[in-house]
Amino acid sequence: MTQTAVADSDTGIPLRELARRHGLTAAGRLPSLPAYSRQLWSYRHFIASYANAKVTSSLGKTRLGMLWQVLTPLINAAVYYVIFGLVLSTARGVDNFVPYLCTGVFIFQFTQSVVQAGVQAISGNLGLIRALHFPRASLPLAITTVEVRNMFASMAVLMLIVVGFGEPLTLEWLLVVPIFLLQSIFNAGLAMAAARLGSKVADIKQLVPFIMRIWLYGSAVLYPVTKFSSNEFLHSHKWLLYIVEANPLLVFIDLMRHALMEEVPLAASPMVLWLEAIGWALVVGLGGYVYFWRGEKGYGRG
Repeated sequence: MTQTAVADSDTGIPLRELARRHGLTAAGRLPSLPAYSRQLWSYRHFIASYANAKVTSSLGKTRLGMLWQVLTPLINAAVYYVIFGLVLSTARGVDNFVPYLCTGVFIFQFTQSVVQAGVQAISGNLGLIRALHFPRASLPLAITTVEVRNMFASMAVLMLIVVGFGEPLTLEWLLVVPIFLLQSIFNAGLAMAAARLGSKVADIKQLVPFIMRIWLYGSAVLYPVTKFSSNEFLHSHKWLLYIVEANPLLVFIDLMRHALMEEVPLAASPMVLWLEAIGWALVVGLGGYVYFWRGEKGYGRG
């Protein structure tokens, strides 16, 4: 017969102390942030496996498979070049517009893909969440991991485009690594914030395409960044110009263009852009993580 133990309330030991001695915690209690981080680290293999499964399930049934990771940004860049580069002639002011445009499109799509998938990280996996116990931040982090992997292939193609259109290979290309790392941290925080918002407000999913479209047009992806400083309204409202030029995606795109290209117009000096990029990565990366952690016990309920 199975032996069981019953806590004797007359032992004189408070129940809280008795629970602590035996490693028991309150059901549904939110772990501290350091404890939650340790739990998340222990699930790193699950995150990697889940990311692999997401890639396989999303592209495994298509004829071209993983090639779509490269074709999607290339097709987008081609469409934008025809419309904005040839039809609307927004290339004025940029000597080598194709690499300039492709860099903007590739870097923007990195964040866009993370946000679009991140907003459904919780709401789209309710069955998994209700069936298994694991740190829920594993899901948006797995989504970010998927897009980081996709971006590796995209960056290889982007570098070939940049070199193919005459840009020299310089030591500044080494800056691509820290820029990519900072944007990945920023994207992870953004994915976690979007995941919590999407789990609470289903309508967010419908708004994301419009939000990202506005963000696209405000990030100098399709036209020279100098159009901001030359705009009369923004020029007369300096504070508004500073806000526009501090746009995080504009900062990451400008830094990547500066690393890969020569004589490229920038919204600010490289030093200012680096400080802004580090600031955005820390604020959004850490802030998104804390914001998601605060809602940990509510995911999958209701």
